[in-house]
Amino acid sequence: MPDEPSTGELGRLIQTWDRRLDMVNARFTEYVPSLLYTTTAGHTSERFAQMQAEIQQIRAERDQLEAAFEQYQRDQATRRERERQARLYQMVVPVLMGLLTSAVAIWAVVR
Repeated sequence: MPDEPSTGELGRLIQTWDRRLDMVNARFTEYVPSLLYTTTAGHTSERFAQMQAEIQQIRAERDQLEAAFEQYQRDQATRRERERQARLYQMVVPVLMGLLTSAVAIWAVVR
């Protein structure tokens, strides 16, 4: 049985394979975290970009809402002013008509 390895040779081969396996494991422990870091960093960058776009959109919507609210307040102030003027005219015109009628009646009696 000259082709078969001896027990010592088998032991050395197993030790060599163990060392090689340790080297492969060491490479995996280096590669997997760097791959994980690269993947996580890419995902994080994408998410930051999405969040930045969302923030810009929210700011634009807020600015539009503020502008619409200011316009609404101006419209309400204008409407209140028109209503105030209308009420004033509704009160002044009948009073003036009454005074004019009274003045005409008094003038007719005095004459």
